[in-house]
Amino acid sequence: MAGDTVLAVLLGLFDLTLLAADSLSDAPELPPWYVAVPMNVAMVAPLVFRRRSPLWSAYCVLVIGVVHATLMVGVASVAALAMSIYSVVVYAGRRQGLLYVGAVIVASAVQLSLDPADLLVSALFLAFGIALCWTLGEFVGARRAYDVEVEARLHLLETERDQATRIAVAEERGRIARELHDVVAHAVSVMVVQADGASYAIESNPDLARRALQTISETGRGALGELRRLLDVLRSDDADGEPRVPQPDAHALADLCERMRAAGVPVELELGELGELPAGVSLGVYRIVQESLTNTLKHAGRGATAAVQVHRTGDLVEVRVSDDGGGRVPQLTAAHDPRLPGGNGLIGMRERAHVYGGTLEAGPAPAGGWQVRAALPVRLDK
Repeated sequence: MAGDTVLAVLLGLFDLTLLAADSLSDAPELPPWYVAVPMNVAMVAPLVFRRRSPLWSAYCVLVIGVVHATLMVGVASVAALAMSIYSVVVYAGRRQGLLYVGAVIVASAVQLSLDPADLLVSALFLAFGIALCWTLGEFVGARRAYDVEVEARLHLLETERDQATRIAVAEERGRIARELHDVVAHAVSVMVVQADGASYAIESNPDLARRALQTISETGRGALGELRRLLDVLRSDDADGEPRVPQPDAHALADLCERMRAAGVPVELELGELGELPAGVSLGVYRIVQESLTNTLKHAGRGATAAVQVHRTGDLVEVRVSDDGGGRVPQLTAAHDPRLPGGNGLIGMRERAHVYGGTLEAGPAPAGGWQVRAALPVRLDK
């Protein structure tokens, strides 16, 4: 309103200047000052509110303008009327603009009929003024609509960006949670089994107890290092740095099986030619085997033996991990093995398989023990 107020004041001062100049002439033509000054103030006052209340301001200008023009107090009525047409088109729309222009034409026709002198010139001047104000209003209105649309799209893009960021953060947290579970569950299971074995053998077989303690130490240090790298990723704000999360792959299965053998579970590994695997699929294969062997260690015990088979046929990697259940008969294995579908480990394995479009089945083996079968399709980026 500050700019509109300045505009109204300047327009009023122009008419007052004309009034002062007319009063100094020998034959004044304008009404006396006590009529002209209040009329000029009333004429320009609605312009202050032309943006906030365009229709109210415009129709006030039209009504007061009829009286102002009839008394011939100055030119403020013509300028205010032109500004009102422009304001209605820009701030109220075309429909209200057409109604207002119709009212202006009716009021002008009545005035021209009372003073038919120079009727054609006055009509042409009116038509030209209305067309000019309407065109200017259309141009500015279109620009305002464009700016509003751009602002709305920017707001939408910011909202979508924030939503995408939240989704990415949630996915990253879920991935890190799976990595933490895989690392911690495997390492703690190995350490617990080794600690139990060391406690039994510490007096009867000190060498065995010493090896178990060494295995506990190595496993703990390795798990601690991986946990630190994961925590570094959670703390890091540098998105351009190299990833520091542990990223084992299918080619590290031999080391994994060796660690399980050191923990007391004989593992037979049959690793076919896998070729080049995507990093995610290769990590998924490793984590599925790791979780399966960890379950064997926890639930089947040290007396169990396990077999790991990983083969690739075309664009499909097949994983099979089975154990003998520690020598239990098939009926007891199926009835008492606590590795039922629904645990965090099995849920994590299924999720890893489903992420890459694969399948996973886990359950008691027909000959006893437990088995996990997974199939992951290979999709190499071209």
